[in-house]
Amino acid sequence: MEVTAVASDAQVIFDNTERFTEIGYAISYYRKKKMLSQEQLAEKVGISRQHMGAIEAPNMNRGLSMDLFLNIAQVLGIEPYLLLKFPPEP
Repeated sequence: MEVTAVASDAQVIFDNTERFTEIGYAISYYRKKKMLSQEQLAEKVGISRQHMGAIEAPNMNRGLSMDLFLNIAQVLGIEPYLLLKFPPEP
């Protein structure tokens, strides 16, 4: 995966679209593996179902805080790094 950085007037703009999409897919994969609905996972981590849906949706590319990222991994019962590796290794 390539992360693109574009310098513009001394400001760096990162394009993490692909990474956000992969994280969303991973969250969805592990959520379903744990047999949780978006609503159930959202409730456990303290966000709305709509927010969870936006995180998982491949066309939304919504970032999330490190705190929320770690909370999601904890509720899913997995190590956080697994959400950064999609598709999962067998």
